[in-house]
Amino acid sequence: MRKLAILLSLPIILFSCGSEEKKSVDAVLQDGDLSEIRQKKSELSKEQSELTRQINRLDEAINELDVNRSRPLVNIETVRDTVFKHYAEVQGDVATDQNIVIYPETSGILSDVRVSEGQEVSRGQTLAVVDDGGLSSELARLETQLSLAETTFERQERLWNQNIGSEMQYLEAKSNFESAQNSVNQLRTQLAKSTIKAPFSGIIDEVITEQGEVVSPGQSQLFRLVSLQNMYVEANVPENYLNQVSAGSEVIVQINSIGKEFTGEVKRVGNTINPNNRTFRIEVAIPNEDKMVRPNQIATLRINDYTNEDAIVVPENAVQQNSQGNNLVYIWESQGENTGTAREVNVETGYVAQGVIEITSGLEPGTTIITDGSRNLRDGQEIKTRN
Repeated sequence: MRKLAILLSLPIILFSCGSEEKKSVDAVLQDGDLSEIRQKKSELSKEQSELTRQINRLDEAINELDVNRSRPLVNIETVRDTVFKHYAEVQGDVATDQNIVIYPETSGILSDVRVSEGQEVSRGQTLAVVDDGGLSSELARLETQLSLAETTFERQERLWNQNIGSEMQYLEAKSNFESAQNSVNQLRTQLAKSTIKAPFSGIIDEVITEQGEVVSPGQSQLFRLVSLQNMYVEANVPENYLNQVSAGSEVIVQINSIGKEFTGEVKRVGNTINPNNRTFRIEVAIPNEDKMVRPNQIATLRINDYTNEDAIVVPENAVQQNSQGNNLVYIWESQGENTGTAREVNVETGYVAQGVIEITSGLEPGTTIITDGSRNLRDGQEIKTRN
């Protein structure tokens, strides 16, 4: 009888356990029973797996029923006629023709230096004086002799015009006067070389020889004079650009060291090809109003070597190649407000510049092409646009 009672009570116990509410995570954690915590984790993991399975089933149903959701998203763009310019890029150096070292024209002691480094000077301004070694005194003596010779000649000439005196006296007086005059002019020219003057307006970049030193022509460097007015960039361009680059070609000059960019033009093209590197030389004039451009700075030249006034261009990433090596783009054929079909079109391309590529044939102005999202498309595929 006791065994029978136990068997009869077992379903009641199982039923009461099955109907008992599940403990929450907080309650299980509060009890601190390790086995119960593990059991609770196992139950939640099973529930999570079941929820994930059901969500996946719902996603599959949505993808089957919602046609627009399954279409790839792309960006589209309508092509227009535009001006397309291609640039060849080369490196160059900033230069100026007015960057010279000044030497003395006569020997002697540098007796007077009248400028300092960084000083602006004008053309013809005296920079320094070399001791003349007594030439001034000699000039004064010769000038006195010249005055006497001139007076003598004038008197003798008046007499000769009155038919008084001999021709020999007249010619002798004339010869003495001309000789004295030549001697004075020669000494004045020689004495002028002792004064060093600025050949052009600019800045004294460096004082090389100090006052009191002995200098000599062609050996002693006195000053470096630089003008920052007429600046230009010189560069060597590969000879294959000879037909595309000429005087007047547009050039964009970038000097990264000072963060400057200028738009100018080629002012001179060399007439010879350097046999060592197969290049020809060009010069590009650049402005320098704030005097930040200096000789020997490195510059990047972007030379306009091709221009198309009515070009069709597309983003470079919109052009693909098929297995036959043909270039192609996908065009947009609209079906609705933001849905359409991708159509494959073969195109021929030209130059590439600044992220765009020139289309020489295959597209007409007004055609809408697919830009972003075209990499994995196929001809005739239904698509949806973001824009």
